[in-house]
Amino acid sequence: MPLRSRLLAEFIGTALLLAAVVGSGIMGVALADGNDAVALLANAGATAGALYVLIVLFGPISGAHFNPAVTLAMRLRGEIGGRDAAAYIAVQVVAAVSGVLLAHAMFELPLLQPGTHTRTGWAQWLSEAVATFGLLLTILLGVRHRPAAIPALVASYIFAAYWFTASTSFANPAVTVARSLTQTFAGIRPGDVAGFVIAQGIGGFLACAAAAMIDAAPKARVEESFRSTDS
Repeated sequence: MPLRSRLLAEFIGTALLLAAVVGSGIMGVALADGNDAVALLANAGATAGALYVLIVLFGPISGAHFNPAVTLAMRLRGEIGGRDAAAYIAVQVVAAVSGVLLAHAMFELPLLQPGTHTRTGWAQWLSEAVATFGLLLTILLGVRHRPAAIPALVASYIFAAYWFTASTSFANPAVTVARSLTQTFAGIRPGDVAGFVIAQGIGGFLACAAAAMIDAAPKARVEESFRSTDS
């Protein structure tokens, strides 16, 4: 697939993902009547649903990374070249910001609004490391052992991680940067972005290492494990 087509797929997919994340947060708060649990449920459900659709549509074209952490993991595994990886990451960041602006426009909000939602501290950073570790491990092992299930696996994991992490699972550096430009439910203060991105990098690196160790197990043993699980 030509790089131009893959980059366009990454741009559209990442932009629509951020529009879903921020837009559903805005709508959730508007309809939840002050109930943050309902707002988070709406936010998580819309994000997971959008992810499933976008991965199904764009996976065969670009791999549906939509996330610099995923692109870097694929680069480390030699599945994408350095030049292509750099282009993917640049497009993902620009697209993520575009998606936030699109969400603001759809709800008639100021387009640029630096985030004010405080998200900092060890619990938040640990949550982002865990969220990113789980997401990358889901993708890396899923691609090898259950490739057809990747859309459902990723969507299900992100839905769950919205609820079991203190940070509500950003797990994506481009998403984190873009969400620093909104004061809505999904926002983050610009000053808190660096801590999140560092934690995501650590989680992603550990996931790559864990996946490599798991994949190093004898193939027959892995297949035997799946047969016993399925029976």
